[in-house]
Amino acid sequence: MSSEVELGPVDGVRECSIADALEVIGDRYTMLILREIGLGFGRFSDIRRHVGAPRETLTVRLRKLEDAGVIERRRYSEHPPRDEYVMTEAGRALGPVLKQLRAWGEQYVTPNRAG
Repeated sequence: MSSEVELGPVDGVRECSIADALEVIGDRYTMLILREIGLGFGRFSDIRRHVGAPRETLTVRLRKLEDAGVIERRRYSEHPPRDEYVMTEAGRALGPVLKQLRAWGEQYVTPNRAG
């Protein structure tokens, strides 16, 4: 890991791009939403079914990802009006990160569940 982390101005708290990224994508439901959209399940009902998040939670997380420019909403039906979510360039750039996180989980976390 690079040593290009700077200390904050007064309190010694480090400014960190990792922390900044986790503010956008660092909770369980958000990561699962990204997984589903990355797998091609971009409709709200599909995401909700596969992620298991409450409707309100899912709505808030999707809006946050949209506001951050990670996903965008696209209309797929006019009558009735229906949208789906797709990855933006920023979202697609998360692909290798998510793949590595999955590999790490499979190697170090998931095998230990049987305990």
